[in-house]
Amino acid sequence: MSGEHFFPPFIRALPRPDTKVPQEAWIAPNDHILSMFYEVQEDVVVAAHRHGPQWGVVLAGEMDMEIEGVRRTYRRGDVYYVPDGAQHTAWISAGYRGIDVFADATRYRPLP
Repeated sequence: MSGEHFFPPFIRALPRPDTKVPQEAWIAPNDHILSMFYEVQEDVVVAAHRHGPQWGVVLAGEMDMEIEGVRRTYRRGDVYYVPDGAQHTAWISAGYRGIDVFADATRYRPLP
């Protein structure tokens, strides 16, 4: 990241999620959904897992995602949807930036 931040200060002031995924992330939970803004500095593999519905948009970079056995590459401007309970794995490239919205408002808890 050339020293400049991709997300503005008001987003970077949001709580950080309690997650083991190596990323810079900020969450905006409410009573209905959880939105997460995130940046990945190095290549990351998010192992196969399941949870409630998830929708996302790629703002920069590239990610491969396999959803229920179907693998696809997503790039800037692409959107994706993970249905409720669908098994999925993600291969996220360094420099990736995106927004995910989870139907589960408690998908991530803020770090203490």
